[in-house]
Amino acid sequence: MRTIGNLIWFIFGGVMMGLAWCFFGLLAFISIVGIPWGRSCFVMAGFSFFPFGKEAIARDELTQYEDIGTGGLGMLGNIIWFIFAGFWLALGHVLSAIACFITIIGIPFALQHLKLAGISIAPVGKTVVTKEVAAAARNANAQAVVASLRSNN
Repeated sequence: MRTIGNLIWFIFGGVMMGLAWCFFGLLAFISIVGIPWGRSCFVMAGFSFFPFGKEAIARDELTQYEDIGTGGLGMLGNIIWFIFAGFWLALGHVLSAIACFITIIGIPFALQHLKLAGISIAPVGKTVVTKEVAAAARNANAQAVVASLRSNN
């Protein structure tokens, strides 16, 4: 089912938003200073081309370790990203979602566009994994929290 959803998505609009992510990634790489943003763009472009069965998750949530993109510098990077590119990508995904919501058949695609619009706002510090890996990471984090709460009592 994921394969069919991704194929239909790609043919009927996913390719356009994926190319938009690639465009902003190329602009970021040209500036040299924007290379970290460009890397995030290309990761999210792949996600935008084929979003069904995948999920964006914070790297620190996945690895349980904070890195440069998930800390304070990552937040600053996301603010700069939003000003220069994030707003426009989010707007493109929202407009695409509205177009998809018009038809009943397009509702699952509209939901994917809204998911991608949220990621467009702040992609730095996130990575794309399958839904199963994201669920396993969240489960492991929850178990670690429970274990630490039990040891504090």
